[in-house]
Amino acid sequence: MLWDVAIAGAGIAGSALAIELGRCGYSVAVFERSHFPREKPCGEGLMPAGVAALEELGLDTQRLGAAFQGIRYHFHERVAEGHFPGGSAGGVTGRGMRRRDLDAALANLAAQTKGVELHTGLRASGPLVEQGRVTGLLVEDQPVRARLVVAADGAQSRMRHALGLNSPVRRKRIGMRMHFRQVTGVPAQTHVEIFLGLEHDLYVTPLPGGEFLVAALVEAEALRGRVEEEFRRWWEAQPLLAPRIRNAEPASELLVTSPLTGRARRRVLPGFVLLGDAAGFTDPITGGGMTQALQTARLLAGHLAAARDWSEAALEAFDREREMALLDYRRVTAGVLWLARHPQLIRPALDLMSGAPAFFSHLLGVTGGVRRLFRPAPKAKISSSTVWAA
Repeated sequence: MLWDVAIAGAGIAGSALAIELGRCGYSVAVFERSHFPREKPCGEGLMPAGVAALEELGLDTQRLGAAFQGIRYHFHERVAEGHFPGGSAGGVTGRGMRRRDLDAALANLAAQTKGVELHTGLRASGPLVEQGRVTGLLVEDQPVRARLVVAADGAQSRMRHALGLNSPVRRKRIGMRMHFRQVTGVPAQTHVEIFLGLEHDLYVTPLPGGEFLVAALVEAEALRGRVEEEFRRWWEAQPLLAPRIRNAEPASELLVTSPLTGRARRRVLPGFVLLGDAAGFTDPITGGGMTQALQTARLLAGHLAAARDWSEAALEAFDREREMALLDYRRVTAGVLWLARHPQLIRPALDLMSGAPAFFSHLLGVTGGVRRLFRPAPKAKISSSTVWAA
């Protein structure tokens, strides 16, 4: 059988794309080496544009996630609190979602979508290349042919590596995360709390069922011992955070991931597209990875639905629009990473944010996917929704 689209990976990007394409009438085969539910190290804060994308797919975000209205930064005695545009009035919110539950919900919806076949426990081991074009996937060494192959197989993409598209990354940072179950009587968390250190940052995200996530980002050279010991040392040094964790119950094991930034030399080839983290990913310091996976999946589906053919030129047009759509987010993220390397500037930066709440809110709107830094958002390719709100 010749499928319209074969997708390697059923994470957020792969499943969302399969749902969109199935609803457009295409035949889609998705291959995922894992079984759901599965754990994955992730910050688990879904930004407002990502929440909107899930709701348009038909998922119940209130059941899946705990709402947060913005970000609250802590640096010693300094606190700077910002809301998403409209968030302080309860309009625009992000949601903290267990990645385990979100991935399973999207995969289940994909499996129920007409025209989509989801295969779990089967690994796509590499691309099938014939006469200079990707024509399918090798799934457990058996060929599966398709008009288009999409690699949505994550940060360590096997497809990207097999096609020689990896690009080296100089800066090595490490992420780790652990879940806790809150004791009763503690007020609901309304913001993602970020505790800035001199060599590391801690992120606390509210989750459903009284749980919360504590994640850490750190430069690799700053680790001085076992990650479990370092992780505990960091949160113990935060007077506002330590009592909350001491009085909570662990709800998962500590998981570690690296690298936190990735690049691809090219993101499209004849008959082939890299999507989600497989296409390259920006440091999670500003928390937009899951949202971008949903947005770029929708953008690709729109381009495929509108194109007369799926030529390399059509795929390149999608890639150019994708890069433009992510540009402002990457600019803000680069600024935050630069600030993290100059801790002497953190205090004045937080003072600036506190004194200019509208500007702070605007920047959160950029990272949340609901604002552009300087220009209007691009129009959607699918009439039922927008890709990024203005």
